[in-house]
Amino acid sequence: MARYKYEGRDRRGKKQGTVHAGSRREAMLKLKEEGIRVIGMTEVPETIMTKDISIGNPVKIQHFVIYLRQFSTLIRAGVTVVEATAILALQTDSKALKKALLDVEQELREGNPLSEAVSKHKKIFTPMFINMVRAGEVSGSLDETLERLADHFEKQHYTRQKIVSALAYPAAVGIIAIVVVIFLLVAVVPTFVTMFADLGGQLPAITRIVLSASDFMQSFWWLVAIFIFLIVFAIITINKNIRTKYYFDYFLLRMPIFGNLLQKAALARMMRTLSSLFTSSVPILQAMSIVEKVVENEVIAKVIQESRDSLEKGRSMTEPMKSHWAFPPLVTQMIVIGEETGALDAMLSKIAEFYEKEVETGTDRLKSLIEPIMVVLLAGLVGTIVAAIMVPMFTMFDQFQQNNQ
Repeated sequence: MARYKYEGRDRRGKKQGTVHAGSRREAMLKLKEEGIRVIGMTEVPETIMTKDISIGNPVKIQHFVIYLRQFSTLIRAGVTVVEATAILALQTDSKALKKALLDVEQELREGNPLSEAVSKHKKIFTPMFINMVRAGEVSGSLDETLERLADHFEKQHYTRQKIVSALAYPAAVGIIAIVVVIFLLVAVVPTFVTMFADLGGQLPAITRIVLSASDFMQSFWWLVAIFIFLIVFAIITINKNIRTKYYFDYFLLRMPIFGNLLQKAALARMMRTLSSLFTSSVPILQAMSIVEKVVENEVIAKVIQESRDSLEKGRSMTEPMKSHWAFPPLVTQMIVIGEETGALDAMLSKIAEFYEKEVETGTDRLKSLIEPIMVVLLAGLVGTIVAAIMVPMFTMFDQFQQNNQ
């Protein structure tokens, strides 16, 4: 899509502005439909200031859920897909989503189906969304599909936020502790060095350790900065490579306390996505391929790939899951029951609900345990530095009293 700057006239008089379109002709037709007679038009070249730069999905999940619910309501009310898309493009608060919907509207007016139109914006509309919309178009239940998608993304976002909130607290307190300790070592402790030198004699062990740490921090602070940078760079690099990310995800899942929580969150995401796709009549092999990409955990994704291969060979999808530690017996047994009864989508939904509640309960319990531990840790670090300063000062005070006597 290009951006065109135009000058024209409408009933109110002269008008100028910009319009997004696939070609100059499309831009002219678009303005004509709005009642604008074009006098002049030039294409605006894309610069680094106007180019959209984004990492991941540029649309916030809240805006996307609102869009899905409003879209479903409009379709159910009898509004055409084209008109509903035009209305939602004007109403959304997300600039990225608005731009995408304007492009989708243009594609729809040219006679393309919605699933094909949204597939050209894969950064915003996920493969799961595209396939479920395609299935909804075929079955004539697009409004129900959109509502189901809204529920899916909303529950998925809620589970993700619970995990983030559980991990954010210790991370935040840890960062604060590091900053406070560095400040004390660099700005506070050095002011007492001269005083301790005048004291003479042997300083307490705790004071010598803190003074050594202060000297190191003042002289080699850049090493600490480089070390932190290398850790961040290593994590980013590991996550970009599938092979290294597998081992990183394996380590995370095997972590004490946090690993169990991350495992349940990954399973809830997997089961919720599979249930939504099956309910929308997406073919099972295609659904497994989609889930493999959106599960965001390479350990789980590898098992999903093996399950898909098992299905292609005519066997049960649970065979690889039964032999893998990441899938508890509850999961495989309920899937087997779902396959036998023909209610796999409903059974997957129940598994997802179970693990979503487990994640919610686990994060609340974890936060209640972590808070006092982190407070004690922070108090211990600061208290150690304060004690290292105060102990020699008490010694100086005692010597001063003895000299006066």
